[in-house]
Amino acid sequence: MSDDNKDLGDDLNDMLDDAKDTAKRTGEKISQKASELADDAKELAGDAKEKATEFAEDAKEVLSDGKNVAIIAHITIIGWIIALIMNGSNKTEIGSFYIRQMLGLCLVGIVLGWIPLLGLVVGLVLLVAWIMSLISALGGEMKPTFLLGEQFQEWFKGL
Repeated sequence: MSDDNKDLGDDLNDMLDDAKDTAKRTGEKISQKASELADDAKELAGDAKEKATEFAEDAKEVLSDGKNVAIIAHITIIGWIIALIMNGSNKTEIGSFYIRQMLGLCLVGIVLGWIPLLGLVVGLVLLVAWIMSLISALGGEMKPTFLLGEQFQEWFKGL
């Protein structure tokens, strides 16, 4: 073998050794980074679990709040039925109050709504009463509707 070929072979071996060392160092860096990322992922997972637990507790608190039942009772007859079911499992004073109020308003609207001219006037009065009742429910206050609000509470006290 000539000296040039021997020098070339030595150079190639040196280059291969350098490449192996570089690959080994790079592999170690990658392994270290992967380990750091795994630790970060575990920390983030722990934080996410903690936040999810807090959210679940907050959701339970919100759902058990009677104010939400009161507001839902104002959203059509389907909302009233949902509010009645929600209030059945966890009765609250404000939830029951507005369930009775809305039942009374709906029944007055159904009964008096059939009378041609009077139905229109009663409909407008009931719309105003509904808006006032909704505003009170949003504020968390138990204000009976004008005219028949107190009677609704007496008539439907079983709810």
